[in-house]
Amino acid sequence: MDAVDRKILAQLQAEGRITLTELATRVRLSVSRCQRRVRDLEASGVIRGYRAVVDPAAAGFGFEVIAFATLARPDVVTEFDAALAAVPEVIEAQRLFGEPDYLLRIVTTDRDAYQRLYDETLTRLPSLRSLNSTIVMKQAVAPRGLPLG
Repeated sequence: MDAVDRKILAQLQAEGRITLTELATRVRLSVSRCQRRVRDLEASGVIRGYRAVVDPAAAGFGFEVIAFATLARPDVVTEFDAALAAVPEVIEAQRLFGEPDYLLRIVTTDRDAYQRLYDETLTRLPSLRSLNSTIVMKQAVAPRGLPLG
């Protein structure tokens, strides 16, 4: 990946709906060369997809929790990962070194909905030893693109 690819990625992170013509202009390439580079970045997996950034509260998910999960047995990681992926309210999950084993980002409509999710789904995840959660007060830094320069 060279400096031009980094410029392309930075532009796409900032404005995913930019036209190919405008992208080419901003990175100072012909449209065909820019398109080729974007396709190569997609094919190699550097660009994993495109999506809209949705405000959770505006979409009815005004309650956010960060939870830390610790497993009772390390041999069930694959099963645990699959179970997490099946819970739509878990919008991000990261496996960690050491304890806890996972950091989870969870959204629900309100506290009562989280309580139901916790009682009926989260506590029943395979081989879960403990789940500690904290309510997000404020998002100080919104999820953002990589610092590509």
